[in-house]
This record gives sequence, C-alpha cells and structure tokens, in this order.
Amino acid sequence: MTPADATIPLPPIAHARFGIGEIVRHRMFDFRGVIFDVDPIFANSEEWYDSIPEDIRPKKDQPFYHLLAENMESSYIAYVSQQNLIPDDSDEPVDHPAIHGLFTDYADGRYTLRPQHRH
Repeated sequence: MTPADATIPLPPIAHARFGIGEIVRHRMFDFRGVIFDVDPIFANSEEWYDSIPEDIRPKKDQPFYHLLAENMESSYIAYVSQQNLIPDDSDEPVDHPAIHGLFTDYADGRYTLRPQHRH
C-alpha cells in the first residue's frame, strides 16, 4: 500500500443545526447566547471535557458552538454541544459587551457578523 492509498479515519460528517449570529438557549441550564463560531466536532481541551459530570457529558462527534452568553447574573463565553442547544424564541437581543465588536445589526432574531470577521 502506498501512502496515497492509506486512509485516515475521519469522524462522521456533522451538520451544524445553528449558524453564526443565531440566538440559542441551553437545554438544561438557564442561559442564552449568540453564536460567533462553530467547531464541526469537539475542539476544546480534555481537561475541560473531563470537568463535565459524566452523566451529562455530551458526545464529541457533533458540532460545538462558541457563544457570547448571558444569564441573570453575568455575561461570558460558553462552549456548548449541539445536543444541548435549542432555538431562542424570545426575540430579545443578547446583552453581551462583545456583541458590537463581532456583529453589526440585530434583526429578525439574528445578528449579522461584521465583514472583517468572516472567513
């Protein structure tokens, strides 16, 4: 077998259910946020992953979303698996201090990413 014939095992193709600029809510915890980046599969540290209680630990072979998140007490960055997100139907904007650095307009329940942040 030549190197060109060797196959590299790849994870199954994961399809992102949500897109950049969408507002989502966590399925189990009381926070919501706007998506600013998506990883097709888990791309954080093993230490971070292992810190999640085993009985609620998500599978790694699904999209993970970076959120500008908020709850009643604070604003922060969250990293959440697709299985733990649902659409937010509140029609309310997210009040996070980094919103205006990444996004321009808010309309129809969605933010528009600034052109310089697109790739």
